[in-house]
Amino acid sequence: MEILVIEDDYFTRLMVEHVLANHGHKIESVELGQEGESKAIQNAYDCIILDLTLPDKNGIEVCRNIRASEVKTPILILSAHKTTDIKVTGLNAGADDYLTKPFENKELLARIGAVTRRTRDQVKELNEYLQFGELKVDLIERIFTVKGQNIFLTKNEFNLITYFLKNPERVIGIDELTKNVWEMNFDSHTNFMNVYISYLRKKINEVTSKKYIRTVRKKGFILIDKEGSRNHLRDYIIADKSE
Repeated sequence: MEILVIEDDYFTRLMVEHVLANHGHKIESVELGQEGESKAIQNAYDCIILDLTLPDKNGIEVCRNIRASEVKTPILILSAHKTTDIKVTGLNAGADDYLTKPFENKELLARIGAVTRRTRDQVKELNEYLQFGELKVDLIERIFTVKGQNIFLTKNEFNLITYFLKNPERVIGIDELTKNVWEMNFDSHTNFMNVYISYLRKKINEVTSKKYIRTVRKKGFILIDKEGSRNHLRDYIIADKSE
């Protein structure tokens, strides 16, 4: 892993660098908060180790500024402050964990492992699942659920609902659906797409009364939660016999 260490104490910094290097990590270390903040925002790291007491600015401020820049890198605070209030302040500023000095090397490694693992798991979950309202797709296992209940879908039905979930509250034309779901073009005047939409609606409505896939007059279809959506095309949504 590539780890940024923001620590002004020479001996602490040297010790952290030594421990991390011995475990195969690549380290970049700085003494000043402003420099560390800039590096954290401009570069990609797997973890940031941040001291609270820095010569030029408070570590809490550094942490807040990093998070304000929408940097999601895990931050582990190192500090001699042991009071609960300081710990809470650090965590509320966006830190993922807090380790008080002095600390055991094995605990430092364990905390780094824990915060980076949580981040990887969160990213993995975001990449594996799509959800809109009561509808959820597991992209890895290819499972579709409505209100937590598994719904069997054919390959084409699964690809169709997945495309809708990737483009919620957006009108999708028939040509776009056929090109992206089936990777081919069909005559848009045929009833082909309406048949598949009808199948999908029927399976969804076996579990929920909400009408998620709606027809938009002369435009196509839209995945919408009618009760919660603010979509400006609601007035153009029409009910058809397949709903």
